[in-house]
Amino acid sequence: HKNIDIDNIPQDDPKAYKLFQDGNTVGVFQVESAGMQRDLKELKPTEFEDIIAMIALYRPGPMELIPDYIARKHGRKKITYIHEKLKPILETTQGICIYQEQLMRIAQELAGFTLAEADVLRKAVGKKIKSLLEEQQEKFVLGMVKNNIERKIADQLWEWILPFARYGFNKSHSAAYATIAYQTAWLKIHYPVEFMSALLTAERNDIERVAFVIEETKKMGIEVLPPNINESFSNFSVVPDKNQIRFGLLAVKNVGEGIVEAIIKERKQNGSYLSMQDFI
Repeated sequence: HKNIDIDNIPQDDPKAYKLFQDGNTVGVFQVESAGMQRDLKELKPTEFEDIIAMIALYRPGPMELIPDYIARKHGRKKITYIHEKLKPILETTQGICIYQEQLMRIAQELAGFTLAEADVLRKAVGKKIKSLLEEQQEKFVLGMVKNNIERKIADQLWEWILPFARYGFNKSHSAAYATIAYQTAWLKIHYPVEFMSALLTAERNDIERVAFVIEETKKMGIEVLPPNINESFSNFSVVPDKNQIRFGLLAVKNVGEGIVEAIIKERKQNGSYLSMQDFI
């Protein structure tokens, strides 16, 4: 195969999104759990923002917002904004405040905070320090009033934003995870045999996990051949031009690296082993 420039793969590949939509994510970074598979099937992500949001939401606390996010994405729930200035900040996340960066932008654009002040607010909310929060609340509300936002709306906005902000996740962190999730999904859909072979190699020291991944590989219509003294290499390997993966010798219990190297070296120099006697 040609070298893959993983940093420049197409960002909007429908096949890769279909993998997420079908919850077919075994081996896909960060979105592999049964719960995540179920939510992805319901969400049916169609853009990168959806993957970033799911990774940020799939944690204790914000998880209860997942059904809401899904309902809004599919138009089952109307998206409304307490103030029109919130729309450009929250529209990519279906009107829900998911990220710390969104909280900071609300503080800057609606309450006139500087970036440094918005960061103080982010810390205060995250650490739940009562005295610091009260101080921030006053500053936030007064800042909005100064920006010609009604006091009633300013108070409402503070109360609305608090539960979200407590669990706010760092968007850049989630985006980095989502990038690897998308890259692994793209590889799995376009190079299934190579991908599953690499996944088996990566998991080779965990017998139960290897068994689970082999089952998944079979479901994908790829055959996993048993270890073979004349065919196997140290790691799991792709059988050229066939939809098959050959079991790696290092994944066999109690077989060490030194002996595997010796077996392969001998085979390369003097050809296949003809019998048990010959092998010994």
